[in-house]
Amino acid sequence: MDTSTESLFYLKTDLESLIALEKILQKTLGNQADEDLYSKALIALTEALNNAILHGNKSDMRKIIRVSYSECSKYFTFKVSDEGEGFDYTSLPNPIDPDNLLKINGRGIFIMKNLADEVQFEDKGRTVVLKFSKTPCTQEGSFNFH
Repeated sequence: MDTSTESLFYLKTDLESLIALEKILQKTLGNQADEDLYSKALIALTEALNNAILHGNKSDMRKIIRVSYSECSKYFTFKVSDEGEGFDYTSLPNPIDPDNLLKINGRGIFIMKNLADEVQFEDKGRTVVLKFSKTPCTQEGSFNFH
């Protein structure tokens, strides 16, 4: 039987929440993750939180962002949920397409997909699920464009 540990955190729609996010990561992953996994999780979660603040909640400080953490024998899982309208995550432009290279936005999900072992969207795109394997996945060093 696989036991699970879960935690839920509420963050303000404010870029200062990025500091709180790092504290959440320290509290949840603590000494359980090596430096590589911790760094990947920190960068991917920072991108997810930025998206929730700026795109999902549109910097509306009256709205809340929920960050949940769960752990089972195989994965560390984080969910970042905003109160926005959601978005069509099935038709994102490729950020490394020559037409998109100089654009200011559009790389966050690309970064998340290349750092987390699994990325899923729920609730019409209002929630991103990031899974990090406790044992490193074998990746050939290529980027995931999907």
